[in-house]
Amino acid sequence: QVQLVESGGSLVQAGGSLRLSCVVSGSIFGINNMGWYRQAPEKQRELVAIITSAGATNYADSAKGRFTISRDNAKNTVYLEMNSLKPEDTAVYYCNALVKRYRWSPFVEFWGQGTQVTVSS
Repeated sequence: QVQLVESGGSLVQAGGSLRLSCVVSGSIFGINNMGWYRQAPEKQRELVAIITSAGATNYADSAKGRFTISRDNAKNTVYLEMNSLKPEDTAVYYCNALVKRYRWSPFVEFWGQGTQVTVSS
């Protein structure tokens, strides 16, 4: 089994900062891309940021300049540093990872259960 567990979501005032963490655990041979997505009420889930195993990053336009994604490969952990938060950032934030469980297996996509981020005005 592979588990992704997010933490760090909270209620914060506009202009504040939060750091989300996501730990990948279980039977893991390797992890390729890791990413953060979010879903606001009555909206579709959308990409926030993604980071490759080599450290290359890509951000949604809404996240550029405010959010920073990083990873610690030794700890199988991905982070999302969020600054200058806005009420429109309010959403459930989900961690995503492409995981190879064994040497001979393909990369499979896994999701965390989500962590709530609420930004008050």
